[in-house]
Amino acid sequence: MGAPGKSQRERVADYALEVYGTEPEYLWENDPSGVFRHPASKKWYSIVMNVSRERLGLEGPGSVEILNVKCGPLLAGSLLEQKGFLPAYHMSKGNWVSVLLDGTLEDGEIFPLLDLSYENVSPKARRRSKKEDAEER
Repeated sequence: MGAPGKSQRERVADYALEVYGTEPEYLWENDPSGVFRHPASKKWYSIVMNVSRERLGLEGPGSVEILNVKCGPLLAGSLLEQKGFLPAYHMSKGNWVSVLLDGTLEDGEIFPLLDLSYENVSPKARRRSKKEDAEER
């Protein structure tokens, strides 16, 4: 499940640091939301937030931690059919989803989505023309 005693949010942050060398940036005073930014493109690839359950359309009192990841419309639609995924909070709902960080999903289900989100905001490699491909053959 993850390191004993660490929250899922902390394990996500540990993973991002270990794999991508990125740490959450806290952009807003008195707000625990942390943004993960791609070092090359400077674009956000994820954000962790604590949001009231009511705002997310969830039953019960209090709040829950979520992770927003960019996954594209096809995958987003598929994920939203599964438990633990919600329409993106404060992001484009077509390309982003919110992932509950309450233990509903295992870390092993979340980390690949973080990887995909990181790739989705990476600077795109220069596209090769068909002529360049043909010349190499």
